[in-house]
Amino acid sequence: MSIPTDLDTFDIKILEHGVAVIAFNRPKRYNALNPTVYDQWGRALEWAAKSDDVRVVVLTGNGKYFSSGQELTIPSSEDLENHGGPEGVFKQRAVFTQKVITELIYFPKLIIAAVQGPAIGFGVTSVAICDVVYATPEATFNTPFMQFGFCAEACSSIILPRVMGYSRANEMLLMGHKFTAQEMKEANVVARIFPQETFMQEVLKLATAAAKFPPQAMKDTKALIRDREQKLFHEHSIREMDLLGVRMSSDESAQAIMEFM
Repeated sequence: MSIPTDLDTFDIKILEHGVAVIAFNRPKRYNALNPTVYDQWGRALEWAAKSDDVRVVVLTGNGKYFSSGQELTIPSSEDLENHGGPEGVFKQRAVFTQKVITELIYFPKLIIAAVQGPAIGFGVTSVAICDVVYATPEATFNTPFMQFGFCAEACSSIILPRVMGYSRANEMLLMGHKFTAQEMKEANVVARIFPQETFMQEVLKLATAAAKFPPQAMKDTKALIRDREQKLFHEHSIREMDLLGVRMSSDESAQAIMEFM
């Protein structure tokens, strides 16, 4: 399967031995996420999962940011009218977001997150679903959900407490603490930290080595690691998304966003 040509918010390349690099490509917008990006991201993951040319995926960002997370906007009056209010607007957009989460949960191949800069919100929680996370010393991780009256999403309310422990996960999800790359390494989210100057070379060296392994052995072993939790993660992510719709369409959240903007 050839690389889809209509995914213009991403920079996608297939390198030697089947390493596919999927990079957020909105550097002027700090790789912010909107419905178009979520839609294209889901389709990029679906392509990579099905393509025989892809053995390992590296997810990264072009520019200074990995991803600044959700692009904060107030729905237009036309959107509100067409979809029956704020909650209807969110439900329409949430289809694309849930697609990304589902693709990440069930992704059958090795997927590496290469966090080369700040990651915010969904930029953090999506990374936690990946198999391996590498970061630069300059990378930071924060989820300002409470600031905007949101709630946890992308399985973060179940994955992060498991990986980080309740206290540190609650600092992130409930208190909005911005974690450094070193703190995330100590919290078992980041596997290794590489210098900014040689970051992608180091990541791609490891990805290429893994891509040379027999692919079915990789898929079978990942299935052993993931199969037991996939249904739980999927069901939990839907519960999170339903609550997020309520939160994002609330007056409390709208006021918080207006004050921020």
